[in-house]
Amino acid sequence: MKNLIVLILSLLPFFAIGQNYELNKEAQGELKNLSFLEGEWQGAGWMMNQSREKMEFEQTEIVSFKLDGTALLIEGQGTSNGKTVHNAMAIVTMAEGSGKFEFHSFLQSNQHGTYQAELVDQVLYWYPVENVRYVIQLNDQGQWHEIGEVNSGGNWYQFFEMTLNKK
Repeated sequence: MKNLIVLILSLLPFFAIGQNYELNKEAQGELKNLSFLEGEWQGAGWMMNQSREKMEFEQTEIVSFKLDGTALLIEGQGTSNGKTVHNAMAIVTMAEGSGKFEFHSFLQSNQHGTYQAELVDQVLYWYPVENVRYVIQLNDQGQWHEIGEVNSGGNWYQFFEMTLNKK
């Protein structure tokens, strides 16, 4: 056992040398453009359920930069009538070599994926599937305003909306 511990301790410097600890300043700079989302948010919204009925919910979002500003962590939870109806986490990073973002989404149902996202004129768009987009921006009152839309036949139809105030 003592020999195993000595072996592990002697190999640690080699593992440390193999890791790159340099800050990716390009990713850090691009991601800072999303700083308008940083903070704790609370509000309400609605979404269409599978029966095409509007379901209202209360929502919180906690957004913070991680890894020296090279990743943005978004944690969201929605409740309706005291029950969780949405519990998700996303990590936004720079897509390598594209100037766009990757939106890594994780849901409580164990669904997850990496999706394209882009910032256009201080509006964040992310696309979880081909004909669906979410649009996040600050409105004139400084509130987080987000809508979800589906494209059908070239027309966008809204199925989700929420407005959140910064705490």
